[in-house]
Amino acid sequence: MPERQPYLYHLSKNTMDFSLSDEQKMLIETVRRFIHEELKPLEETVEETGELPTAVAQSIQDKARALGLYAMNMPSELGGGGLSHLDRIICEEQFGHTTDILIRRAFGNVYEPLLHCQGEQIERWLKPAVAGKRTCAIAITEPGAGSDAAGIKTAALKNERGWLLSGSKHFISDGLWSDFFLVSARTGKKSISMFMVDKGLPGFTVGKDQKMMGLRGTPHLELFFDNVQLEDAALLGQVGQGFKLAMGALNVVRLAQVGARAVGKASHVCEIMLDWAKERQQFGTPIGDFQMVQQMLADSVIEINAARWMVYHAAWMLDQGLDAREQIAMVKVHAAETLGRVVDRAVQVFGGMGYCRELPIERYYRDARIYRIYDGTSEIHRGVIARSALKKGAALFDLNR
Repeated sequence: MPERQPYLYHLSKNTMDFSLSDEQKMLIETVRRFIHEELKPLEETVEETGELPTAVAQSIQDKARALGLYAMNMPSELGGGGLSHLDRIICEEQFGHTTDILIRRAFGNVYEPLLHCQGEQIERWLKPAVAGKRTCAIAITEPGAGSDAAGIKTAALKNERGWLLSGSKHFISDGLWSDFFLVSARTGKKSISMFMVDKGLPGFTVGKDQKMMGLRGTPHLELFFDNVQLEDAALLGQVGQGFKLAMGALNVVRLAQVGARAVGKASHVCEIMLDWAKERQQFGTPIGDFQMVQQMLADSVIEINAARWMVYHAAWMLDQGLDAREQIAMVKVHAAETLGRVVDRAVQVFGGMGYCRELPIERYYRDARIYRIYDGTSEIHRGVIARSALKKGAALFDLNR
């Protein structure tokens, strides 16, 4: 028989293999141990201060790079981890067990559109980002263009020196730490392109950090471009390719940073909830013996497992070169809303203590709410799914078609 490929969802002539390979088990254990030993101890400091000191950020990045865990989504020939989509998803699930800013600093946030760098762009932007010497953020969202990524107003006009960029962005995650940005801009009435824009260019100013209900420590900045002169080398890919690059990046983010991390965070919360249900007593008996509590626990376990396999299946499709856009839309909705339901039940199971800052449950509750909004709201993705279902019918959900 041919050697089994390292996929969790492997189809062969007579079997459907859902097993983890030894390599995947080792990868999970390595990431899990790193998070437990290096990142978990920093969570309270980030939550209390809202900051991560630069020296600490550099330290955890150096340790992750030493283990080969930095820029895991980038090709190995560029110095990245060279992981498949599925192997990356397995790691991203573990990332859900800790705080967003710690994951960003330790493991990097190198976006796939950078792989379209050519010529001098490779040495100037791509390789330094993979090596952790430069940090980038993706800047698509604007005050009037959130889920409608095609509705941006920021524009880049061609001139004799390159491009003149004008407009604004907001809610740009990691903007404080980044020294360059992947900026989507209109280059014509029906054309959107993407540019690599270095922080500090004349006319480029960074606005306020929008304080959030959750995601403490992760900055979400405003960016303003007032006739910023860009050279021709700043154009990423081809003119008019920006929307495709942006959507490709967002699809991966939706699957990994939303879907997989939501599953991981929900799993972590569920573990804590189960331990509490076994230990906490009322009326002389563990609350886990009460049927209403058991229902909340059972529903959480069922929904987490369903969301996990949806995530794995979509990642498997990407690794097979299949179009997984609809599956990723389903993942975005189901995983995000599963997380919301699980953390809400956790607050209920913990009772008054679940509402107190003394325990992390209230932090998980706050952090979970954004999952249904960023990278396309649940409502937007439901519209995508419904239109596809009306067009394709049973082919959208029947594996035999």
